[in-house]
Amino acid sequence: MDKDLLRGLLRSFLREDIGSGDLTSEPLFDSSQQGSAGLVARESFVVAGAEAVAAEVFYLQNSEICCSGAVEDGCEVKKGDILLTVSGAVIDLLKAERVALNLLQRLSGIATITADFVAAVKLYPVRITDTRKTTPGLRMLEKYAVRAGGGYNHRHNLSDGVLIKDNHIAACGSVTRAVQKLRERVPHTIKIEVETDTLEQVRESLDCGADIIMLDNMDIETMKEAVAMVDGKALTEASGGVDLATVAAIAATGVDIISVGALTHSAPSCDIGMDWQV
Repeated sequence: MDKDLLRGLLRSFLREDIGSGDLTSEPLFDSSQQGSAGLVARESFVVAGAEAVAAEVFYLQNSEICCSGAVEDGCEVKKGDILLTVSGAVIDLLKAERVALNLLQRLSGIATITADFVAAVKLYPVRITDTRKTTPGLRMLEKYAVRAGGGYNHRHNLSDGVLIKDNHIAACGSVTRAVQKLRERVPHTIKIEVETDTLEQVRESLDCGADIIMLDNMDIETMKEAVAMVDGKALTEASGGVDLATVAAIAATGVDIISVGALTHSAPSCDIGMDWQV
């Protein structure tokens, strides 16, 4: 992750949560009072962001806070395990608590569901990737969590690559016309991907030289036909309607990539608390 961008985001999250001051903690404690707490798993899951994100929140709140024992990204933890220990001014630990927990819970949830998808297709030479269906403002963090869970990233933003979708095709007139216009305008180093939902579009995409063909919301039999038709002349990506019940069957069709919006838009947050150490 871009450290400067990350710190800017985290500072804005702290400002949002603290506002003009903590009306509970500030009257109760002065800056000299010290304490220690652990961020504790309340269930089993895959960790993402204990050191890179949660610890950074505490550092930004008060650079004298000591963070130790961070569990590495991608590690599985059980109920009761401590993900991170924080020590320092009580008032600052309490001010940073909610932001740190919210992010750690969210990112670990994404890493956990990603790990489940990766495990479901471990017998096949296929990549599980995310999509741009992320929470506005959190894309960098959520895509980081996908990697922590063993997945891969698709485009980070619209400037990362060419993906001709249904509305591009409709507005342009045809797959062929869209690909031709892009070939004339984008650098030769950029691959062109086309989203298709019929075998006719798959054939057209092949004929006009698409580098990657997305098989969007196709049933398993149609997807098998599409992969056979492509026959290695382009990369194939399955997308749409992918869940844990269907992902193995999709992988068995021979596609190279499976993109899963649910990794970021439907991942449940993990249950994590901050327990005071006495």
